Amino acid sequence: MIHRIILAAAITLTVFAGSVAAAPATYKEPLDAQTLNKIRSNFGELMQAANRHDFKTLHGMFWQSPSALLVAKSATPSEGNWAGFWGNDDIDQKLHDIGTSGPVVLQPDYSKFKVVGLTRDVAQSYAPVNITVSYAGQDGTSKPFLVLINWIKIGKDWKVASEILLPVPPVPAAKG
Repeated sequence: MIHRIILAAAITLTVFAGSVAAAPATYKEPLDAQTLNKIRSNFGELMQAANRHDFKTLHGMFWQSPSALLVAKSATPSEGNWAGFWGNDDIDQKLHDIGTSGPVVLQPDYSKFKVVGLTRDVAQSYAPVNITVSYAGQDGTSKPFLVLINWIKIGKDWKVASEILLPVPPVPAAKG
């Protein structure tokens, strides 16, 4: 009987030790504070360039690749209400169309801005941004969006690999 108890205890300890050894290590941010601050600064520069309608600066901030992506409001019914625009030519055209449609004002809430490293060469940022724009039927009033950006390290620079603008739907009216 004692042998069975010792055997059961040994098996339990072996299983427990194996599960502890297999447990994932605690998360360690792959990017240092200086790099995270650089990406935060790049985000601020991106917002300022958009507000200035500085298409040359915006172009240079994006990854120069056919895989670069901008998800934004569409003016073309066949694309749907919102669409993905792939590659630098399409992104440049979309940003130009939006920027020349009238005033564009992006007001990020930097108190809620967050950037994290996914790898040493890829990061993701999140920020709520109030955007005023009158492009493609929008009425020019400020509306809340979430701006999600994937950043990729190219050489020593951090570039926008994808920028996804998500409109925040209005809060449903309370039933009463």
